[in-house]
Amino acid sequence: MKKNTLRALALVALATVMNSCNNQAPKMDDQPLADEAGQTGGMRIAFIEIDTLTAQYEFAKQTTLELEKKGTNARNTIQSKSQQLEKNVANFQQKLQNNGFTSREQAEGAQSALQREQNNLMALQQRLEAELANEQQKFLQAFQDSLNNFLTDYNADKKYDLILNKAAILHASRLLDITDEVVSGMNRRYKKGAAPAATDTTKTK
Repeated sequence: MKKNTLRALALVALATVMNSCNNQAPKMDDQPLADEAGQTGGMRIAFIEIDTLTAQYEFAKQTTLELEKKGTNARNTIQSKSQQLEKNVANFQQKLQNNGFTSREQAEGAQSALQREQNNLMALQQRLEAELANEQQKFLQAFQDSLNNFLTDYNADKKYDLILNKAAILHASRLLDITDEVVSGMNRRYKKGAAPAATDTTKTK
């Protein structure tokens, strides 16, 4: 099984939550391009560092660790069964060379059993990979739903015209950064209840 780098995958995918389309690292400075309210030309603007949010949001941290554990368990399972298959193949070859089979039919039966074992291993690997991919997708959807719903409530008071992903910004003042507020707010919601559910976008935690 290919090594499953779940944390890297989660971070890359989550970077697109706010419709990011630019992978270039933005330039930041401490000189304000707007007033402290984040107003530029009559618009209120703010941005979020998605990587920071992912690293500090308790739901994302906990779920990423769980996915990593499941990925490790899946790799160990496939590795163990692969080693057993290799051992069985080696035993078959040794027995064949030493004329250990009483008949051709017996040898063919043993060979067929090895082929079934290999097919079962391949099917198991594909199933485990599909299950992990599905859980990753559910996590990403739950994260996006949680963020979107939180920002809806958050912005009811703040009334920003735009809340952007830092990865899509070429240059901005740090005065527009609301990442810490969002991290704190989402963690408070998360601690009050269960994990965000991707299938229910009407609730946030």
